[in-house]
Amino acid sequence: MTIFKLIFNSILLGVGLAMDAFSVSVANGLKEPHMVNPKRLRIAGVFAVFQFAMPMLGWLCVSFAASRLWIFQKLTPWIALALLLFLGIKMIVDAVRRNALKGDGEAEEKVGTGWGTLLLQGVATSIDALSVGFVIADYRWADALVSTLIIGAVTFGICIAGILLGRKFGEKLKNRAEIAGGIILIIIGLEIFITSLF
Repeated sequence: MTIFKLIFNSILLGVGLAMDAFSVSVANGLKEPHMVNPKRLRIAGVFAVFQFAMPMLGWLCVSFAASRLWIFQKLTPWIALALLLFLGIKMIVDAVRRNALKGDGEAEEKVGTGWGTLLLQGVATSIDALSVGFVIADYRWADALVSTLIIGAVTFGICIAGILLGRKFGEKLKNRAEIAGGIILIIIGLEIFITSLF
């Protein structure tokens, strides 16, 4: 395989795989419209690391334990659905509770995306990327590493764009932003699950 073809295919794979992470990044931007730059970089970085690591892990599994990976692959849509439903419902419940507290005149609770939530989001949006290990199974080790690094870099850029997009709309939506973000996460989970069935 030529270098150009490797890079081109990896960019395409990166764009395709990053769509779920992009949508969750939009949800995070909606939830926290005044997010500071270091946090944006951290969120995009976590998604990028997971989108790099999962295909690489898939490649390793195909190379060393292919017969077991396809069994796990059947579970990945269920895992992604469960994680994103949990995160989406939690985001909506927190927003409704926060709005009720404001109505009672109580102090506003700090909104944010903590490390625990961020890691769950990273797993949920990248778990289906394990199957990319099958796509790149015939790559040499160095090619697989280059390909997955490109996928991670593409994901990073797309997620930064998603956070900025969410921030723009989050400032306009204000109190409804977190609820919208939660709904987005639930829709992403259902989309991953339904498309995996067909």
